[in-house]
Amino acid sequence: MSSKRSWLLVSLLVVFAMVLSACQTTTPAPTQASAEPTAPAVEEEFVFGMVMVGPYNDKGYSEAHYNGGKYVEEKVAGTRMIYVDKVNSADRPGTTPAQLAEELVAQGAKLIIFNSDDMKDSAAEFAAANPGIPVIHASGDNVWAEGKNYKPELTNMVNIMGRMEYGKMMAGCAAALTTKTGQIGYLGPLINDETRRLAASAFLGARYCWENYLGKDPAELKFKVTWIGFWFNIPGVTSDPTQVADDFYNSNYDVVLSGIDTTEALVEAGKMASSGKETFAIPYDYEGACKENEAVCLGVPYFNWGPLYAKYITLAKEGKWAPAFEWGGPDWADINNPDTSTVGFFKGAALSADASTNLDKFIAELAGGLTLWKGPLNLQDGSAYLADGEVATDPQIWYLPQLLEGMEGQSVPSN
Repeated sequence: MSSKRSWLLVSLLVVFAMVLSACQTTTPAPTQASAEPTAPAVEEEFVFGMVMVGPYNDKGYSEAHYNGGKYVEEKVAGTRMIYVDKVNSADRPGTTPAQLAEELVAQGAKLIIFNSDDMKDSAAEFAAANPGIPVIHASGDNVWAEGKNYKPELTNMVNIMGRMEYGKMMAGCAAALTTKTGQIGYLGPLINDETRRLAASAFLGARYCWENYLGKDPAELKFKVTWIGFWFNIPGVTSDPTQVADDFYNSNYDVVLSGIDTTEALVEAGKMASSGKETFAIPYDYEGACKENEAVCLGVPYFNWGPLYAKYITLAKEGKWAPAFEWGGPDWADINNPDTSTVGFFKGAALSADASTNLDKFIAELAGGLTLWKGPLNLQDGSAYLADGEVATDPQIWYLPQLLEGMEGQSVPSN
């Protein structure tokens, strides 16, 4: 074979090998497509509605509830409050709390809070008409098995209340440790079971501290209750709380305890003090109430609704709702713990150092089991209430039928 032929054959073989190699090249397998990222599930918003008897910013009872709702928004994820305030016959004539609650449901509320004992019948009406809507009634006894108004069919209702009896005992003690005249006035709202037992609790605390810390005869302590007719002033309907407070201060009562939702007693004490009278007051309901006039404020017993509202709204949100009655007391480890104590007492700037020390002793005694709802105790008309050594049951305290012997003032509403 000639060299030319050999060279040509080799060249053809090389080209053929290159073509064959190219044909056998492995094509890379397609890369598996990445899974699309899963968007986190969006939690459905839980809207709760609140029906308040007074203004949401009243520096008293309704503002304490409003702050309880804001606490829930902060502590329970995915919650939002809507509300209607000034729900009373003077501010909203012709409407009922139940009707206004229906409006909140129409706005998206999945749970309704009624914040006043004055709304008991309307709350029960709404709960019966809306069995799928959880209802919290602050106060009331409709789902208390031991209560006089127990309605077992209201399976969507919860009654909650703070044991303000303890807070009022502390307030009464502070008043007794401060008064120079031995005369304490109590500015009361309307007359019912709740207001009687709270006024009586203040009296029991005052009498105990007067006798046990000051060593004085309890018979020498004067304690008078004057009722205005509602939780706050309604011109033309109630007595004027400003005038009632002034009447106390002008009649030698140097300390006035408030049982109403607003701060007239504190305001009037400040006016009297600025004119040279030594006068003091103890407001009610709202932890910041002393700020209205710190110079004459001995302290304030207040409700902390947030923890109980958070508890039951969480249960509703998680589908674990059940009817319940809860009468929550102070957390004796720290009565002012915002996360655990339903009732607290903040001392005021006007409370003396000695009085403060004795008040601390009294609070420690209560924490240790001291009960002032113990016989012998008579009702205002002299009839027996608790026999010697008898401790009152919860229903006996809740449904106190009269003021106690030693208290001055009306026990039942006028006809």
